[in-house]
Amino acid sequence: MIVITGASGLVGGNLVRALLAQGRPVRALVHHDRRALQGLDVETATADLADPASLEQAFRGAQVVYHLAGSISIRMDNWDALQRVNVAGTGNVIAACLRCGVEKLVYFSSIHAYRQEPFDLPLDEDRPLLSDERLPPYERSKAAAERLVRQAPERGLDSVIVIPTAILGPYDFRPSFLGQALQMLAGGRIPALVRGGYDWVDVRDVVAGALQAERLGQGGSRYILSGHWHALKELAQVAAEISGRSAPRLVVSIWLAELFQPLMAGLARINGSQPLYTQAMLNALRSNRQVSHARATLDLGYTPRPFEQTLRETLAWFAEQDGDHP
Repeated sequence: MIVITGASGLVGGNLVRALLAQGRPVRALVHHDRRALQGLDVETATADLADPASLEQAFRGAQVVYHLAGSISIRMDNWDALQRVNVAGTGNVIAACLRCGVEKLVYFSSIHAYRQEPFDLPLDEDRPLLSDERLPPYERSKAAAERLVRQAPERGLDSVIVIPTAILGPYDFRPSFLGQALQMLAGGRIPALVRGGYDWVDVRDVVAGALQAERLGQGGSRYILSGHWHALKELAQVAAEISGRSAPRLVVSIWLAELFQPLMAGLARINGSQPLYTQAMLNALRSNRQVSHARATLDLGYTPRPFEQTLRETLAWFAEQDGDHP
């Protein structure tokens, strides 16, 4: 039995499908949104990361737990909430695994849990985790949670850590924040871009790497699952070519976006929308452009697919959900 926390998200929905394709039984932990699992032959269970008893009940009989559940945020003012879910919740998952005799834990961290500097050297698994309290709460919470998972083998739990970059791909039912942004770009609904970019990776490659990490990764090992770095402008141009719409022409510097960020945040609060650029997101745009997946390639045979293929197939999936076939 394979248990997945956060099974209804972008990564979870793809991971469930990959495990089922291998003929493995899956127990999916979900809350309210079950669209990613609709029509799939999976057992479902409800559990709360803050409720150790519910986790123990959900983990009974499991050989492997994939821990994906967590709170993703691009705000700067919600450390307490993220600490409860991402840090304390991960501690509860580890404790439940130990009490239930789980054989292996696969934990999904984030590339933004790692120190990005120095920028002139590739970022790999040996780069230090973040600790500066001035940094975005989400990044700090993922770093703190990963520290707990790194200690799990000493407590008797075989665990491996996978570290994806910015994830895009199909079966993004909610959709994710990046999925929303991609849809807005393809629809011509973003008037201006900010200089900078991310290392983008296909969710299906992340899932394939995680499955290999479960099978081949030794206890305590860590694997970066990265793809290809592209500026937001490049992403917009490729999305425009695929969708047949115009890409935004205006590209502003990060410092100018930071100058107007408080105004954008205020307008978003007034109209109840998600601000397009937050301070946390602008910080992430300064990330290291050289993210190395050499260890995953060597140990796991990991190879990310071309960036344009990911964009084309992701936009095609969104179009299919909307009933629009460009």
